[in-house]
Amino acid sequence: MQLQELVEQVAEFNTAAPKERIKLFAWWLHVHGGKELFGPADIRGCYNKLHIDDPPSLATYLSRLADAKDLIVERGKYKLARSVRSELDKKYGVHHSVVAISKLLTDLPAMVPTVEERAFLQEALKCYRIEAYRACIVMVWNLAYAHLLDWLLKDANRLTAFNNTIPKRFPALKNIQVAKYDDFRDEFKERQVVEICSSAGLINDDIFKVLKGKLDRRNSAAHPSTLVFVQSQADDMITDLVNNVVLVLT
Repeated sequence: MQLQELVEQVAEFNTAAPKERIKLFAWWLHVHGGKELFGPADIRGCYNKLHIDDPPSLATYLSRLADAKDLIVERGKYKLARSVRSELDKKYGVHHSVVAISKLLTDLPAMVPTVEERAFLQEALKCYRIEAYRACIVMVWNLAYAHLLDWLLKDANRLTAFNNTIPKRFPALKNIQVAKYDDFRDEFKERQVVEICSSAGLINDDIFKVLKGKLDRRNSAAHPSTLVFVQSQADDMITDLVNNVVLVLT
């Protein structure tokens, strides 16, 4: 979780007393910053990240928090007392897999080539963090499928192989040739595109199985039903499609 994302969850952050901000920053440094211990410079770095002024004296505030038993002094630095950390864990803590998936989605935009894919990622990340797992599953499929189409279109040889395979795999579509993105949307079902790619040898069996299975899950999530979708299903959807499709088809 990025510091800005944490702060956005705290409605009273802008009016919070410096000591409350410091405790929040300390929790973020422990949980998301990888800091077992922290000092004034680490807290000042949090203020700088958010473009806000330091409190009058960080050393003074940290000393007072230690006197109040909110912080523990160790090797000349500080860490949150167990009771304070537990309280903040309850408010802002998330399961380790949520942190891992959020980091994956946060880091991925730098790896993908198009503005459209970045938009899909941001939507998926928002859905995941508010536990809208159905929506997350749909958005991540959109990302992977759009990536597949872009990957086909940006290479003339791949597109030719796709077009040559259309009549072999689906004789009823023998008069259709793809030249642009909208041709996929107008002429094919998503499953047909995946099957043509497989028949043409453009994707291997492993990628085909991932896409086929995740399309089934997307279809289940996208239509009203009594099915319940949980975090583990969204985790699997994200990690499988990102690692085995988006980052492989380059």
